[in-house]
Amino acid sequence: MSAATKNAKMVDPTSDLGTDVDEADAPECATCGAKIVQSPTHRVVTWIEDDRVAHRHFCSDECKADHGARAHDSSTEDQNRSTP
Repeated sequence: MSAATKNAKMVDPTSDLGTDVDEADAPECATCGAKIVQSPTHRVVTWIEDDRVAHRHFCSDECKADHGARAHDSSTEDQNRSTP
């Protein structure tokens, strides 16, 4: 068992979300970099990548949408570069 697993603290599933998160340990918004602490607009996107769970945190729906638009634009640019 890893040291991180041994030191992991279980979050009470009946507690308010994020009430036990210190700002130093809080996730950062993938778009604007803001620390996300006790935010009712906090969004998390998860997906499977290389047989592992990956995720991104967003401080608002607007940042989530902006990040998605930028990712789509980058993907389109990559496709355009590879097209003869």
